[in-house]
Amino acid sequence: MDGSHAFRSTEHIAAVDRLAAVMVELRGAPLTAPLNERVRLVLFDLLGVTLAGARSAEMVELRRNWAAETGSTHPIGGSAGTTVETASELDAIASCCLELDEGNKYAAGHPAAHVLPAAVAATRLSPTPISGSTFLTAIVAGYEVAARFGWALNRNSSWHTHGHWGATGAATAAAFIHGAGANEVAAAIDSSSALVHVAPWAVVLDGNFSRNLWIGGAARAGLNAARLARSRAVHNSGAIEHTLGAIVGTLNTARLTEDLGDRWLTLEGYTKQHASCSYTHAAVDAVQSLRSNAEWSAEDIEHVRVRTHSLAEPLFRRHPSSRLGAMFSLPFVVAAAVVSDAIDVESLDPRGATFAAAELFSARVDVASSSEFDALLPARRAAEVTIEFKDGRTVSATTPNPVGDIDHFPMDYAALRAKISRLVGESDTTVLEDIVDALGATEDVAALLRELPKH
Repeated sequence: MDGSHAFRSTEHIAAVDRLAAVMVELRGAPLTAPLNERVRLVLFDLLGVTLAGARSAEMVELRRNWAAETGSTHPIGGSAGTTVETASELDAIASCCLELDEGNKYAAGHPAAHVLPAAVAATRLSPTPISGSTFLTAIVAGYEVAARFGWALNRNSSWHTHGHWGATGAATAAAFIHGAGANEVAAAIDSSSALVHVAPWAVVLDGNFSRNLWIGGAARAGLNAARLARSRAVHNSGAIEHTLGAIVGTLNTARLTEDLGDRWLTLEGYTKQHASCSYTHAAVDAVQSLRSNAEWSAEDIEHVRVRTHSLAEPLFRRHPSSRLGAMFSLPFVVAAAVVSDAIDVESLDPRGATFAAAELFSARVDVASSSEFDALLPARRAAEVTIEFKDGRTVSATTPNPVGDIDHFPMDYAALRAKISRLVGESDTTVLEDIVDALGATEDVAALLRELPKH
C-alpha cells in the first residue's frame, strides 16, 4: 500500500473518532444557553417550513400517489397514517421543497433538514421514551457533524449540496438517540457516507422534483448507518475518504475538528425569508432595497445587472418551467423581485401571474460572477445589483450577506414567528410554538410529536 494513502486513511479515521467523541460528551451536561436557544429556533423554523411545504400543490399530489404502507404515524400536514420511516421521508421532502429551510453558509447547505427527519424517526422507533433533553442534544450533535462535513467538503462542481454530507449528521443524531457510545457514533458517521444519493446539479437546474427526495434519502442513510453500527456490522474504517473524500469531492480533514468544542457551526446558520435558493437572496435583498419607496416601475427599466460570487454560477440558467427550476434561476428570481413585492410560495408558482411576468422581464436581467466577491467567501455571500433606466439614470445597491444571515440582520424570535405565521397561519403557528416550548421538559418526545398538525 502506498504510504501516503495509508496516512490519509488514518487521518480520516482519527478525525471522525474525535468528532464522535466530542458529540457523545454532550450527553453528560445540559446544552449551553446559546446552543439551547439556537436549536429551538432551528426546530421552530423547520417544523413551520415543513408544514408549509406539505400543503404545497406538489406535496399534496405526491402524498396522494405515494401508495404508502398504512400505519399510525402521520407526516407533518398529512391526514393519512403510515410507517415511521415513510413519514420521515415525506417530512424531509416537504421541508426542502419550498427552499425556505434554515441553512449554514459554512456548510454551503442545509444541515437541519438532513438531521431532523432522522432524529424524529429514531425517536419514534425507540423501544423506550426519549426525553426532550436527549432529543435536543442529538439535534445539536447531528447538526454540528453535518455542518462540519459540509464545511470540510470541496465538492466537485457537478454535485448539488443535498443528500450526501448531510447523512453524517443524520447518522449522528440517530445513533445518539439510541444511546450509542463514541465508537458506534463514529462507525455510523463513516458508514453513512456509503449509503447516500447521487445528486447532480443539472437535475436541480432542470427543475426535476427528484432533487427534493435527496434529503429524505440522506435521513434514511443515517438511520440505516446507525443500525449497522449498533449491530457491529461496521466500524470506522475510513469509508469517508473514498466517498465524500474522493467521489463527491475532497475533504479538508482538519476542518472536521478545528476548534471543536469551542466553535459551534450550529450557532452560525442563516434563516431564509425568500422561497428560493440562498445564492439568490443577497441579490433579491438588493432589489427590494432599491424598490423601497421608489417612484419608478418595472416598465421604466432597461437592464438589471447582477454581480455575485461564483457559487451561484450554476443558477445563471434561464427559462424555468417549474417551481424548482424557478427557485434555482438567478435571472428569474431577480426578475420576480422586480415585478413582485415578495419571493414567496405564490410568486414562483408556475400557474401564477408573477411567474409569467418574471419570465418576460428576465430577458432584461444580466448576471455575472466576480472574483472580488469570491474573495469574501464563505463569511460573506455578497451581491451587487445595478438598475439601468430607459432615461439613462442608474441606481445600485450592494449587500454583504442575505438578510437573515447570522452576520447580517439575523431573524430574532419575533421575526421568525412572523415568518411561520405567514406560511401556515396563526393557529398552527401557535401549535408548533407550544410543541417546541414543551420539548425541553418532556420525557416522551414521540408522544409530544403526535400533536403536530395533520392537515
